[in-house]
Amino acid sequence: MKAVFGGAIACVLLVPASVHAAEANRSEFGKLPDGRAVEAITLTNSSGMTARVISYGAILQSVTVPDRKGNSAEVTLGYDTIEGYLVAPNYFGATVGRYANRIRDGKFSIDGKAHQLAKNNNGNALHGGPTGFDKRLWSVGEVRSGPVASVQLRYVSADGEEGYPGQLTVTATYSLDENNMLTVAYEAETTKPTIVNITNHSFFNLSGEGSQKSIYGHFLTIPADAITPVDRSLIPTGELRPVEGTPFDFRKPTRIGERIRDGRDQQIVYGQGYDHNFVIARDVSDEPRLHARVEAPDTGRVLDIYSNQPGVQLYTGNFLDGTAIGRSGYAYRQGDGLALEPQLFPDTPNQPAFGSARLNPGQTYRNVIVYHFGTTAP
Repeated sequence: MKAVFGGAIACVLLVPASVHAAEANRSEFGKLPDGRAVEAITLTNSSGMTARVISYGAILQSVTVPDRKGNSAEVTLGYDTIEGYLVAPNYFGATVGRYANRIRDGKFSIDGKAHQLAKNNNGNALHGGPTGFDKRLWSVGEVRSGPVASVQLRYVSADGEEGYPGQLTVTATYSLDENNMLTVAYEAETTKPTIVNITNHSFFNLSGEGSQKSIYGHFLTIPADAITPVDRSLIPTGELRPVEGTPFDFRKPTRIGERIRDGRDQQIVYGQGYDHNFVIARDVSDEPRLHARVEAPDTGRVLDIYSNQPGVQLYTGNFLDGTAIGRSGYAYRQGDGLALEPQLFPDTPNQPAFGSARLNPGQTYRNVIVYHFGTTAP
């Protein structure tokens, strides 16, 4: 993977192998209806953190981290068997693409040629379509233990799959170091001009997935001065709207539940809570920059999220309706987890002012996401 880390992030890669060793172990996670085996790769460090990835959907199936007292717990929503991901996936932990988020009417053009994508969200295309990357079986490549434990998964998306042009070869590399830093690096190359926007859709609850506590008590910081407001179908209007004086101002730590039901703001009504892209920057950067910080006062767990992408989608699980029964046996409902998805802005292919989502042959698409877990004092 290209060296894109700087400052404090880079330092964790310098831990000598003789001091600690993170481990990567492979196992079977079940079988798909057609008999193909799904693998699980569990990354573990000596600091008490584990991250498990499965080859179906390149899904981050589990993350356990200690709280301020040293007690480890599951902090992501999801299932313990493959059946859950087949029956009620909800994008739990999923790698989503070829284009994450929404594209208006499922349409875009490249070099004057119109392309029609599969529609799967109120007449729009969402997260790559009904059979996006999250519902494909990826191949497992190199698995490594050492100062940094890692696994690389690979998927080849055929030319025309879900309506997207070009054969796209995608890799997802998950790495865990001794400082509780989990890195997800997505890379892609194409045979024809196409559009690409890949991200991870994990839902986090730092109180613990089985705690039955909502994320409304978590404190959230997002260093963004603006959002891309949406219409009632959740497609961006093209505007960059300042967050100052609105429920979307998370520039200082703010409880997620403090303004999530403020119906005086039409954007809250449209999203049924938060389901919006925050403008971190206007370009893709060489190095990851801070996208969000989440703190749970009850457990002391903290999550800092970095990426090289210009936007981050905040989604508070507004459409979880109790029909998905999670690994702890509880029915997931709105507010049980939050997703923070670093990515290009939604509908960028139809919004020239947002930049470009185009990938040409000979270029490499990259989205590097860093999840850094820690704790605060009581």
